[in-house]
Amino acid sequence: MSNKEAKIYIAGHNGMVGSAIWRQLETQGYTNLIGKSSKELDLRDQHAVNDFFEIEKPSVVIDAAARVGGILANNTYPYQFLMENMQIQNNLIQASLKTEVNKFIFLGSSCIYPKLAPQPLKEECLLTGSLEPTNDAYALAKITGIKACEAIRKQFGKDYVSLMPTNLYGTHDNFDLKTSHVLPAMIRKFHDAKLNNNATVTLWGSGTPLREFLFVDDMAASVIFALENVLPEHLYNVGTGSDLTIKELAETIQKIVGHEGLIEWDASKPDGTPRKLMDISKMHALGWKHKIGLSEGIQQTYQWFLENQDNFKEVKI
Repeated sequence: MSNKEAKIYIAGHNGMVGSAIWRQLETQGYTNLIGKSSKELDLRDQHAVNDFFEIEKPSVVIDAAARVGGILANNTYPYQFLMENMQIQNNLIQASLKTEVNKFIFLGSSCIYPKLAPQPLKEECLLTGSLEPTNDAYALAKITGIKACEAIRKQFGKDYVSLMPTNLYGTHDNFDLKTSHVLPAMIRKFHDAKLNNNATVTLWGSGTPLREFLFVDDMAASVIFALENVLPEHLYNVGTGSDLTIKELAETIQKIVGHEGLIEWDASKPDGTPRKLMDISKMHALGWKHKIGLSEGIQQTYQWFLENQDNFKEVKI
C-alpha cells in the first residue's frame, strides 16, 4: 500500500502502541489519520462503533485498542480482561467487514501461546496446549480475534493480518504499580526508591523467568511494514529474538535509573510463564527487523518518564 492519503483509523491511538504508530505514520507522510478517545467512542458499544464506521468509512483499520495490564491486574480482573477485549475487537472486526475495510491489522500478545510451548515460540504453537493461568482471560480474547481475522481472510479474501508482539515497553507507557507491566513498574519502583534514600526495592517472584522485550517504536515500524506490504500468512510474531532473566532486567534498569540500594525478591508472588521467547523468523524472512536495543530503549523510556512525571498515564480498573 503506497497511498499516503488513504483514511487510516487507529483504534487506541492514545495508548502506548497506538500513539507510536500514529507518530510514525505522520513522520512517513500519511495525512489522513483518524483517532477517537475512549470518551469520544466507547469501543465496547457495538452500536456506537457501527455508527462511527458508517460515517467515517476508513480504508484501513489498525486495532491497537485493548484492556491491558500485568500479572496482578490480569489475575484480579479476569472477567474484564476477557469480556472487554472481546467486545472491543469483535465490534471493530465486524464493523470493518460490514463497511468493506480491505486492510485490518490486529495486534495481540505473546501470551496467546501455551505456557509450556517449545521455545522459541512459533506461530504454529497456537492452540496446542494450556495457557498461563494468570493471564488466560486476556489470551483467550486475543486468540478469538486472531481466529476471526483468519476466518475473514479465508472466507472473504480480505487482507486481515494479526501481529503478535513480545513484551512491549517505551514512551507513553503505563507506570501505575497496580496495573502496569514488569518493565515500567521496575522503572517506577527503582526511581521512587532512589528518591527515598536508595531504599530496598522488593520485586515479585524469583527473578529467574526469561523475558523478551521490544521497544514500542520498533513495534510501530512492524505495523507500518504490514500496512505497506501484503503478508502471505495471517499470523506473525514480532520481537527481537533474544531474551534475558527478570533479575538481569532489574539490574539493567537499576543501573540506568541510578538506584544504589538492595533488591529483594518475594518468592511468594507468582513468576508467570518460565520463558516466552518469540520465533521471529517469518517476519525476518519478509524483511522486517527491530532496530533499538534494550539498554537504549530503557534509557529513552526513563528519560520520557522523568519529563512526564506530573502527567504520565496511570491505568485504573
